[in-house]
Amino acid sequence: MGDGQTSLLTVGELARVLGVPIHKVQYVLRTRAVKPSARVGNFRVFSQADAEYVASVLRRIDADRGRGCP
Repeated sequence: MGDGQTSLLTVGELARVLGVPIHKVQYVLRTRAVKPSARVGNFRVFSQADAEYVASVLRRIDADRGRGCP
């Protein structure tokens, strides 16, 4: 990712990079209405900014869960 080129990630690659199950990434994409940057064949691909957004949402969900929030 640090090669100077814009890297686009599939949902599976997002999950692998973030170290979370695919269903968690899919949940964030669906509930936060994150649109793919592009489509490559049948694959939705997302930008690095999308990956950072998904990671921040997952951190907030985990933090809320730790405080006893539903």
